[in-house]
Amino acid sequence: MKKQLIAFSILALAGGAVLAQAPDTLAKIAERGAVNLGVRDSSGLAFTLGGGKYVGFHTEMAERIVDDMGKQLGKPLKINYQVITSQNRIPLIQNGTIDFECGSTTNNLARQKDVDFAYTTYVEEVRIAVKANSGINGIAGLKGKTVATTTGTTSVQTLRKNKRAEGIDFKEVTGKDHADSFLLLESGRADAFVMDGSILAANIARAKNPKDFAIVGETLSVEPIACMLPKGDTKLKKAIDDSIVRQIKDGSLAKLYDKWFMQPIPPNNVNLNMPASASTKDAWAHPNDKPMEDYAVK
Repeated sequence: MKKQLIAFSILALAGGAVLAQAPDTLAKIAERGAVNLGVRDSSGLAFTLGGGKYVGFHTEMAERIVDDMGKQLGKPLKINYQVITSQNRIPLIQNGTIDFECGSTTNNLARQKDVDFAYTTYVEEVRIAVKANSGINGIAGLKGKTVATTTGTTSVQTLRKNKRAEGIDFKEVTGKDHADSFLLLESGRADAFVMDGSILAANIARAKNPKDFAIVGETLSVEPIACMLPKGDTKLKKAIDDSIVRQIKDGSLAKLYDKWFMQPIPPNNVNLNMPASASTKDAWAHPNDKPMEDYAVK
């Protein structure tokens, strides 16, 4: 009986090892001939123009990654665009609904327990957006005000951390996505919107009257933004990282950045005028997947 139990335990362990084997998303992509790509519809790095058209720095970069994957697999790949939110992006990666996402996701240690990240392609600074005539110039000006941020983002934790550190009392409200959070500011239901600087700039650019808003104050957090993919999928990570390195080396990533941050962009042909930061340029010069905990506000 004891031998039977030992044998059963060995089989169970072997079966568990099979169940726990690393995912092979590239094989699934090759089989279906398409990539299920997670995209954002109101981020600074990825947004929609409506009618199923998704654009932006990270969206176009992801399309080039898919093109490189197709070359690796020996056939062109179709892209199935799947709009994701801050709340559902990790579950959709984990359950296989999307193969990977390139939106505006911060790489941090907490998320690394559930997913993996490609090389950092943008280093973000969390800032404060307000109405230009508000008189608010930084976090100290938020005392007694109503401050919006987006559910499921690292900016929620950043906001509360700064709130405790500065000893400033303000009311928090959250939007279901970035467009909803900006609407809270635009409609006067919030006095400020705390979020990634690129997201703030992009939402201001798409506002009816962009000049009515301003990004003010100190940098609240520095965060590496990267494409997110299934945990332990080394083949997929290598394919994505290789494409990113290729885009860095041939200069196309820098040109793509210039297109979306230094030139007029749709739908209102507003120039965000956001030169690549020293941190972003350093991430390109030294490709890495370091989490935000390795960065610090200087």
